[in-house]
Amino acid sequence: MNDTRIPTVVADGVDIVYRVNGTGAGRGTATAALNRMLRRKQTEKAAGVRRVHAVKKVSFVAYKGEAIGLIGTNGSGKSTLLKAVAGLLPVENGQIYTNGQPSLLGVNAALMSDLTGERNVYLGGLAMGMSREEIKERYEDIVEFSGINEKGDFITLPMRTYSSGMAARLRFSIAAAKDHDVLLIDEALATGDRSFQKRSEERIRELRRHAGTVFLVSHNNKSIRDTCERVLWLERGELRMDGPTEEVMAEYEAFTGDKGPKAAPQKPEPKPLQTA
Repeated sequence: MNDTRIPTVVADGVDIVYRVNGTGAGRGTATAALNRMLRRKQTEKAAGVRRVHAVKKVSFVAYKGEAIGLIGTNGSGKSTLLKAVAGLLPVENGQIYTNGQPSLLGVNAALMSDLTGERNVYLGGLAMGMSREEIKERYEDIVEFSGINEKGDFITLPMRTYSSGMAARLRFSIAAAKDHDVLLIDEALATGDRSFQKRSEERIRELRRHAGTVFLVSHNNKSIRDTCERVLWLERGELRMDGPTEEVMAEYEAFTGDKGPKAAPQKPEPKPLQTA
C-alpha cells in the first residue's frame, strides 16, 4: 500500500444517536425543553424520549483519489453517516476529521421548487461557493449534462413541474460542475436512464483524477461496481466490512440472497407547457 496517500476523511469510533420524542408529560412546553437541556439524561426517560443508535463505533480512513461505495439494507445508517461526514449531524461519541470541505448531494437536496431550473442552477452554484462568473461560464454545460432540455425548454420552467428524475439529474449536474475535496452522493445515480448514469460515472472518475474523494450511497449494485473500487458495508449501524468492491459485494449479495434491489423506475417525464 502506498504510504504517501493523503487522508481526506477519518472516522474514529463514531456513534450517532437520534432522540425521538415520546408521549411523556410536559412534552412541548418551554419548561420541559429547558428541563431537558439542564438535566438531559434524567428528563429524557421521564419525557418518553427514545434513543435510536443509528451508527455504532464506525472507524475508517478515506484517501484522495478514492471512490467509496456505502451499502447496506434499509435503515443500516448509510445516509446518517454521510450527513455526519458533511457536518450536518453531531456525533454522540468519537470524532470525524476532514481535510477539505465535504459537499453532500442527495436526491432530496433542497432547491427552490417555485424557481425555474435556470435560477436554481445559480442558487445551487452559489451555495457551493462558486462565483456568478464561474456559474455563468459553466451554465450551458450544466444544462447539457442534466439532459432536462432534451424534450423541451424545461430549464425555464419552475422545478415543481419536473419529474423526480429530472430534478435529481439537475441537482447532480450542479454539484458535478465543481471540483470537490470530498463529494458525498446519496442515491443520485439511481435516477435517470442508463445514458445519464454513464455520464455521472465518468464525471465521478474525473473528480477522482483531480484528487478528490467521492462517497456514493446506492441500492443499485451495478452503480457501485461501475463507480467504486472500495466499499464500506454498514448493517444495523455497524461497519460489517471494508475492502475492495468485488470482495465486499460478493459477501453482501450472499447476505441479502440476491443481486440487491434495482433502481426504482422513474415516472414519465412531463411534457413542457405549450405557449400560444
